[in-house]
Amino acid sequence: MRSFTTIDLQYAHRFYGFKGEAQYLHGHSGTLTIEVEGSITKGPNMIFPCNEIHKTAWDLLQNFDHALVLRDDDPLLPAILNVYETQGIRNGTETNTQKGPAFKTALAEAYPECRLVVTKETMTVEGMIKIVYDMLKDKLNIVKLTFTSGANGAIAEFPSQKNNDNCPDCGIELNSDNVCEKCGYEK
Repeated sequence: MRSFTTIDLQYAHRFYGFKGEAQYLHGHSGTLTIEVEGSITKGPNMIFPCNEIHKTAWDLLQNFDHALVLRDDDPLLPAILNVYETQGIRNGTETNTQKGPAFKTALAEAYPECRLVVTKETMTVEGMIKIVYDMLKDKLNIVKLTFTSGANGAIAEFPSQKNNDNCPDCGIELNSDNVCEKCGYEK
């Protein structure tokens, strides 16, 4: 069985090197749907709590919300960083509270202090799915990701990686030591 949650993201980007309208800096509202798979846990009667799917994903993905997303070879990147430096906001301000922890993966690096995500992939709907799966595949048993942005959308399915049992008290997947990291239950 599967459980899923959705996350809404507002972001700006452009397709560097693209010969069309998307080569210009522009913004989007996107919706990411994350589906996880598992067995229903007796007690909580769920696969994985949807609010925990959302929390686990949001901890990293909030850096994409209200952010500028540019590919690492985009010539706008150094110019924007220079403007932020000149304005004194490159390292953040006290009013910049909508941010998650900085991260660096093979496909993306977040600079939450200046609401910037730098990617190896062009931030298409397909690129976002690749980035999200790379970030979350070790945290959630993702079997399907759907990302829509305006009239565009993409779907990718992945094999189930379910290895551990879930906690009978709260539904969270037990870690490799068979301990629930949320409530402390030990199998």
